[in-house]
Parts: sequence; C-alpha cells; structure tokens
Amino acid sequence: MKKINRTSFKEVKGYENILNSNVINVIENLHDKFTKRIINLRNDRLKVLNYVLSNNESNPVKILKKNHENHEWILDVPEQLLIPGIEISGPSSQTSMFINGLNPNMEGFRADGDLDDNEDASGHSLEDTVQSAINRKGAVEGNLEYFDKTKNKKYVLEKGKLPFFMHRERGILLDEYDYLIDSKPVCASILDTVLTLMHCGIKQQEKGEYIFFYLPKLENSNEAEFWRDFFDEAVKIIPGLDGDKIKAIMLVESLPFALDMENCLMSLGKYAAGLNAARWDLKASVLEFVMTNKNYIWPDRFEVTVASTPFMVSIFKHLVAVCLKHKGVPIGGMATALPSKDNEVNLLASKSIEADKTWEANNGFLRAWVAHIYHMKTAAMPFKNLRASGWIPSEEMKKPELYPLEDINLKPEGKITQEGTRRNIRTIIEYLEGWFNGRGAKGIDSQEGLKGKRPALMEDLATARISIGQTCQRVLHASISQDTNKVHDIKLVKDIFADELKNILELRPENSVNYNRAVKLGIDWLESYLNLDFKPLAYYDRGKY
Repeated sequence: MKKINRTSFKEVKGYENILNSNVINVIENLHDKFTKRIINLRNDRLKVLNYVLSNNESNPVKILKKNHENHEWILDVPEQLLIPGIEISGPSSQTSMFINGLNPNMEGFRADGDLDDNEDASGHSLEDTVQSAINRKGAVEGNLEYFDKTKNKKYVLEKGKLPFFMHRERGILLDEYDYLIDSKPVCASILDTVLTLMHCGIKQQEKGEYIFFYLPKLENSNEAEFWRDFFDEAVKIIPGLDGDKIKAIMLVESLPFALDMENCLMSLGKYAAGLNAARWDLKASVLEFVMTNKNYIWPDRFEVTVASTPFMVSIFKHLVAVCLKHKGVPIGGMATALPSKDNEVNLLASKSIEADKTWEANNGFLRAWVAHIYHMKTAAMPFKNLRASGWIPSEEMKKPELYPLEDINLKPEGKITQEGTRRNIRTIIEYLEGWFNGRGAKGIDSQEGLKGKRPALMEDLATARISIGQTCQRVLHASISQDTNKVHDIKLVKDIFADELKNILELRPENSVNYNRAVKLGIDWLESYLNLDFKPLAYYDRGKY
C-alpha cells in the first residue's frame, strides 16, 4: 500500500498520474465532511427496508408513498442535454470498448451521448476507477488510444465531434477497500466523483463544456440533498471548478425513489437536469421491498416488460410528466441486444429495439441507452424521427397528477416456471464468472443451447441482482413451478446450479476455475438474500472464492 498523508491505497497501474497530492487532499477533506452523513443515509435506508419487510401483509406502496408540495420551479438544462437520440453505454475502464463507443459504427453513425460507466458495468475495483479516470481524461483531450496485443489491433479516436459524456460513478452504498483514510475505506462515491471532477471534469470545463453525471442507486430526497451539498462543497475546494456547469440526471432505480421522484428532483437543486428510467434495478428493488409478502410473488422476470406491465407504465409515465413539468430531460432504458453473425438474429433484435424505443419516444422520452454500437442507429431513430416531425408532448403528458402512483399494483401477471428459475441461475453464474475476470458487464444468452434464434444480451450487475432476488423470492415462499409442478426450495435451486455448471463446462471447460467460483459465490449471495440481507455484490471478497 502506498501511503500519503492520512491516505493509503493499492498501487494500481497508472495511479501516479491520477492520485496526486492535490487530489488526495480533496478526497480527505470531502471524506471528513460527508462520511458520517453517508453512514447515516445508509442506516436510514436499512430502517425503511426492514420496516416494510416486517409489515409483510401491507402494500409497500402505501407505506412508502410520499406527498409532494406542488411547487412551480423550472430546471436550467443545457441545450446539449436536449438532443434527441441515443447514448452508448459501457464500462469506462475497458479502454478498447470505451474508444469504440465514442467512434462511429460501420454505418458511420455516432452516438449523441456516452454513458461512461464506472458503476454496474464496472468490476468495482480501484484498478477500474483509476483506469476510468485515465480513459476519460484522454478522451476529453482527444489523445486516448489503446493497442490490444492479443488482437494485434490499435484503437484510436476517430475525427469529428465526440458524444457528450455522461459519467456514472458508484453509489453511496459502496466503499473502496483498496483506498483507506485513517485505515478505513473511503466511500466509493467520494473517490470516484473527485477523480472525475479533478481530471476529465476540469478539462471539460476548460473547453467550455459542462460536466454531466448520472447519479445511481438513490432512494430518497435526503440522498439527493447530499449530492447537492457534495457538489457545492467540491466547487469550494477544487480550484477552477464551476458549479454552474455541473449537471446531473438521477436514475429512478429504487421503489422509494420512484414514489417520491418530484421531491427528489427538487432536492438536487441547481444541479438537477432530469431523470432516467432504470428498468432492471427498479425491478430488483421492487422484488426486495415485496420479498416477505406472499401477495406479490412475481412471474418469470423475462416476461415482465415495461410496456406490458401496468405498474411500470405508470411509474415511467409519471417520470416523464415530472420532467416535462419542470423542463427536465426524461431518459429511457437500455437496449441490451448484442450483434450476431446470424443476420436473422440481428433483424429480430432490431425489430425488438425499434418497437421498444418507439414506445419510449411516443411516451415522451427524449433519449435512451444502447449497449452496442451495432444497434445505435436503430435505437436512436425513433427519438430523432419523432422530434424531427414536429411532434411535441401534449399538455396532459406534463401533468404528474394524471399518472398517480398511490394505487399501483406491484405484482405483474404471468407464469412461475422452473425454466424461468433455471434461466435466472444461468444468468447469475455467467455474470459472476465475468465479475471474477474483472468485468462488470458480459454478453449472456440464458437459453444457450436451446432451440430458436435470439441475440445474446449485454448484462450488467442489475440483471444479476434481479435474478438473485427472484430466485430468493420463490424459495422463501415455496413457489410451485407451473411447468414441472415442483416446489422451489434450496435443494432444487442448488441442483439447478450444479446442472447449469455442468452444462457450461461442457461448452467452456477452459474456464472451469472461475465458473466454479461463480457457483460458490452465487449460492452464498442467494443465502444472504434468503436471510433478507440484500448487501451489494461489491461487499463480497473475491479472494475468498
């Protein structure tokens, strides 16, 4: 461990250019000012969750729904954030992927924005955080390049206007155990955000650009106020940083936040620019809050789509209305399909993406996310074409009160099947194998080897989280599978883990070490959930498996 002042950290590749004395001093100052507050926010979250879980006969919506004051206020949103289209998403630490996302695809189409992700698509390590800071700064300066020795391929930024950057850092629930202050781990949000502000952020502002953030994993207005105060303090102590040119879009990915999003948007103050419809994490959060209630057992998650699930339609129409009412930006969800060598598969994926993004565009969303450059144009054009036609949202779409959330039903309709559980477990194993390899996102086909054509999907931590949550819910309530008539219990689930591992190793025996580790961690993660301990994956020590 390298020690500077009160700080000790792992000497990861490239740290010399990122963790200088000025940066370390700022991190220490913000750590001193905000760590106790962050701990209190974490404890408050846990109290709310435990209260809902202990009232297992009650509707969680009735417990969590907040009243909002009908203030009239308007957000100050830069013109760049009002561009209709698409944002390419990917891990900011994976240099080749990051460069590819910033460049045009083979059609010559370039994304409007870049969600450079150091959160769910990241491996949650200090190595990733430092490499993200290096990559982001290099991209802003226009000199980022990478040579892949294995592929004998050089990656460089192509000429032309780059997508605008949307930085996403780790949320306030996580700590960085390889970066210590007074022998205690620093909150990952503080570390990540300071590195972004003091490296690529300052460079962006020197070029006259804004610094844009996505703020993940928020649960209430107090947490939004924390970020407002954090940015205020950062502006005071970071030389040359302009607070008027920092804007953030908050992700609606927890049930408590979804039920209070207007208050949350107001609480972020001058930094607020809009809201994002984060689908998978929202589903995972709902599952956690209904976990003990037998009246809300979900069907197979693969059938719970946004457009066909009434409570999600209500939440996202309410989200759009809140944004439009206050002149904010509503951002839609992720198109996760990956390209295939089979053109028929690509055509199927394109049709699905186009239908999904058309639904979002028609319901007032301005942009959305896409996981691969191959599908950027398909995902972008429903937004671009609709806005170019002169269409504007109706006055009704700007009124949150027309999309009330007090009576939404959190139980989707559909079947509970063992096949659905198997696909969840396949996803968990595949995702965790990638996580042990330092990746936070991975292409996964949970129906690998079965008949039919379909694209693999780029899955990040959110998908693994909902897969764990749904599997846990079925075991807790001894759900009966409609396809096999078997009762879900821990033995059945462990047998499925074993069967899936065997099948995977028949296909990829060379990766047996990390697949075996993935099964062990997957079962431990599930058993924590069964004890109503929903701690994040980053809390688990890779070295123990």
